[in-house]
Amino acid sequence: MAGHSKYKNIMYRKGAQDKRRSAAFSKLSREITVAAKMGVPDPDMNPRLRAAVTAARAQSMPKDNIQRSIDKASGGDAENYEEIRYEGFGPGGVALVVEALTDNRNRTATNVRTIFSKNGGNLGASGAVTHGFSRVGLIRFPASAASADSMLEAAIDAGAEDVESDDESHEVWTAQEDLHEVARALEQALGKSPESIGLAWRPQTTVEIAGDDAELLIKLIELLEEDDDIQTVWGNYEMSEEVLERLA
Repeated sequence: MAGHSKYKNIMYRKGAQDKRRSAAFSKLSREITVAAKMGVPDPDMNPRLRAAVTAARAQSMPKDNIQRSIDKASGGDAENYEEIRYEGFGPGGVALVVEALTDNRNRTATNVRTIFSKNGGNLGASGAVTHGFSRVGLIRFPASAASADSMLEAAIDAGAEDVESDDESHEVWTAQEDLHEVARALEQALGKSPESIGLAWRPQTTVEIAGDDAELLIKLIELLEEDDDIQTVWGNYEMSEEVLERLA
């Protein structure tokens, strides 16, 4: 298993979690409602809902907001959201996978295409880049949850496939079918709740990016994340600590 993370979703770089809280709550609420609507409205019986609620709690979303989002799923006025995936290329040839929940496919497609084209990227066809990624489970814990060695030991015992730790977090990678079982085992072993649980697109190889391409790529990703319909953005980029510090 790896001992240090070389791949990060840009949304987890320093300071990014503190920005646009109201927009973050809106996206979390949408995911909770969709998860509750697709299964039973009980986090203990619905793994996707449990993951969504865990993510909301990690972002300090009020308990009442979480419950309203769950209740909304059974209401007659609940929106019908569609899950859509977009694939494309950013500056420097970086491959990007964009996941959305939308009630208007045409609006979302237009917005995503515009953001790509105006920031050094271009959209590709379905399957254009996902062949270079693996669909896996990802569980994130804060670095304070355990030492790197303790997390590694607990993850191995829980059945995880890989662990990457640094000064800010532990990332535990699993087979997608093992995600929730491993998450439960880690919570019990550590006595701590994760910051997030979910499926991820993990790149099989990465592209080193710096200079103007790095700056433009970050802008492209941040604009995508600002769109209300976009839930997650994954990429195969790698940036040095020096580049991230300069652009943070």
